[in-house]
Amino acid sequence: MAEAAQGATLLRDGRAVLGIELGSTRIKAVLVGPAHEPLAQGAHAWENQLVDGVWTYSLEDVETGVQAAVAALLDDAEQRHGVRPDMFAALGVSAMMHGYIALDADDRLLVPFRTWRNTSTGAASALLTEAIDFNMPLRWSVSHLVQAVLDAEPHVPQVASLNTLAGWVHHRLTGRRVLGVGDASGMFPIDPTTGGYDAERLAVVDRLLAERGFGTPLADLLPTPLAAGADAGSLTEAGARFLDPTGTLRPGALVAPPEGDAGTGMVATGAVRPRTGNVSAGTSIFAMVVLEGPLRSVHEELDVVTTPAGDLVAMVHCNNGASELGAWAEVFGELAAALGAPASQDEVFAALLTAALDADADAGGVYAYNQLSGEPIAGLDEGRPLVVRTPGSRLTLANLARAQVYGVFATLSLGLRVLADEGVSIDSLQAHGGMFRTAGVSQRMLAAAVGVPVSVSDTAGEGGAWGMAVLASYRLDPRGLTLADFLDEHVRATSTTVATPDADDVAGYAHYLEGYEQGLAAVRTAAEVLR
Repeated sequence: MAEAAQGATLLRDGRAVLGIELGSTRIKAVLVGPAHEPLAQGAHAWENQLVDGVWTYSLEDVETGVQAAVAALLDDAEQRHGVRPDMFAALGVSAMMHGYIALDADDRLLVPFRTWRNTSTGAASALLTEAIDFNMPLRWSVSHLVQAVLDAEPHVPQVASLNTLAGWVHHRLTGRRVLGVGDASGMFPIDPTTGGYDAERLAVVDRLLAERGFGTPLADLLPTPLAAGADAGSLTEAGARFLDPTGTLRPGALVAPPEGDAGTGMVATGAVRPRTGNVSAGTSIFAMVVLEGPLRSVHEELDVVTTPAGDLVAMVHCNNGASELGAWAEVFGELAAALGAPASQDEVFAALLTAALDADADAGGVYAYNQLSGEPIAGLDEGRPLVVRTPGSRLTLANLARAQVYGVFATLSLGLRVLADEGVSIDSLQAHGGMFRTAGVSQRMLAAAVGVPVSVSDTAGEGGAWGMAVLASYRLDPRGLTLADFLDEHVRATSTTVATPDADDVAGYAHYLEGYEQGLAAVRTAAEVLR
């Protein structure tokens, strides 16, 4: 009763902190108290659309989706605590990184939002990487702009500003065109000494664009980067209406710099110090490793981004994560229902993952390819999910399940291998995402794939919206702590499990990965012939 009363008081007094994250399949909102304990939550399901060959979400769906998630959160607060809050102390928004939101001088969208999932910027990426001696991934915002210039797209002369999804929502909430430095680092390279965009590289790209008829300086188009804890504005009257069109919510909350999902993952796992990192497994899968210094060479497999505090991070980003594993789980769920034993999705996942523990260490000659879309690290312009097995393979439920889990991690391994060749040391990784909810399975296999201990904590399970709420709380902290110290002091897991690499699993996974690489040719062929 005392805890319930305390929560009601926090909500009534407007002292709770709101975090919102726009993920690939759900928009989530969470309210937390002073100890970052969740007080209320809300969510809204949505999906990207393939429109004229472009993966996109409509900005109308962004607005209605955020409003639905916030409405669900307010309902949950009222149901749990008997109070419908009308004010927050602070809030913050994060979203899928990268992509292309191009706006004219009146902030009108010029072309549909191009998400991180699009891989149509190969020419621009190659041109930029050579010009600035820095890997410019296909999905980065400036790669999209340069590709549009190269293709002479009709909207290009009208481009007055660029933004990411989190930055666009933040602008609607505050009127300020700013971006958390971690999210900004997925638009254009950041200079770690200044915390702003790399001035020398900006000048190179400005010349490159001017030669092709585009004369607006990039610095005039990009939102201003801000480190975690900086003043990113406050919730305006219009912003309050954006979140809550009923008019109940009052303006005035302090707003944190908007961040990308990579940054909130680092915060949720507490992995912001050098030699630490995290792996996030969802629709996509990526690893973030905080560096001790710049990389020696440019690698197309590695993105160099930053933590929300501005420290350099090597990011191995794979477009395809656990979606294909989820599709197989749905098939087995349908089978269970057809046999008269219906099971929930979580129950099916748990059964599949548990079965994987009894598999051959190398998955018995069964290989699973999870590429629904293109995968640059694997050299795939397009994807076609496949299950392939060798003539001497053992097709069992256990081996199929282990092959699917290995398939989620395989492309990630290819990128991390490049990082190891650079001499980067990793002491430990934190893992988060739905596939780690079944204790000890995916975590153990990830440890075999990466070769270092993998931890899963209860705080990591809170997700990106919770991580964004923590960043919003950091915005309120008056003591000037570094982000790393703030997380150490305030964001502690109550329970953590650690999986160390098992020798048999490591050997089995290495054998699997060798065959997996050879079989990527089958995926390329399938993409060519199966249209």
